[in-house]
Amino acid sequence: MAQEHESVELVGDQTVQYFAFAALLAALTAAFAQLSVPLGPVPFTLQTAGVFLAGLVLGPLWGGLALLLYALVGIAGAPVFSGGRAGFGVIVGPTGGFILSFPVAAAVIGGLVHRRVEPRPLEDVRVGLQAVALLVGLGVVYAIGVPWLAAVQELPLRTAAVQGGLIFVPGDLLKAAAVLGLAGGGRLALVSRR
Repeated sequence: MAQEHESVELVGDQTVQYFAFAALLAALTAAFAQLSVPLGPVPFTLQTAGVFLAGLVLGPLWGGLALLLYALVGIAGAPVFSGGRAGFGVIVGPTGGFILSFPVAAAVIGGLVHRRVEPRPLEDVRVGLQAVALLVGLGVVYAIGVPWLAAVQELPLRTAAVQGGLIFVPGDLLKAAAVLGLAGGGRLALVSRR
C-alpha cells in the first residue's frame, strides 16, 4: 500500500542558489590562481579578482564562504593555489597570509556594499561605494598578507610591504576596475546596457 508523504524543504531555493554561486566563485578563483607570474616570494595572480567578485556579488556571508571554500579545498590537497600548488605547506609559507585574508576581505567588501547578510542588487549600490569597498578589501589582503610574508621570510616589514604589496598595487587596481565593470556597477556594464 503506497502512502503519500508531504515533501519537506530542508534548505530553501535561495540558499541553494547562493551556495552554488559560492562554489562557482571558489572554482573561478582557483582558475584565476593558475594565471601566475613569479615576482619574488609572492606571484602576481588574478586571485584578488575572485575576492572582489565574491564580495560584490554574493555579500559578506556567501562571499566569505566562497573564499573559505577555496582555501579549504587547497589545504585539503586540491591544486587550486598559484602554480597548481596545494596543501597546508602553502598556508604556512610566504603566501599563506594572503590566502587566509581572502575570506575576510570578501566578507568586508560584501558587508560594506550590501550592509546586510543577504546580497542586494548592485544597481541599488552607488559605484563609488563599490569602488571604496574594493579598496578596503584590498587593504585587508595587504594588512594580513604582508606581515605574514615578513614573519615567514624573516624580512623587515618595509621590505615585505614592497615585495608583497607595493609592486602589486597597479595590477590590483586594474583588477578592481575590471571587476566593477563585470559586476554590473561600473561604466563598462552601463555602456553595454545601452
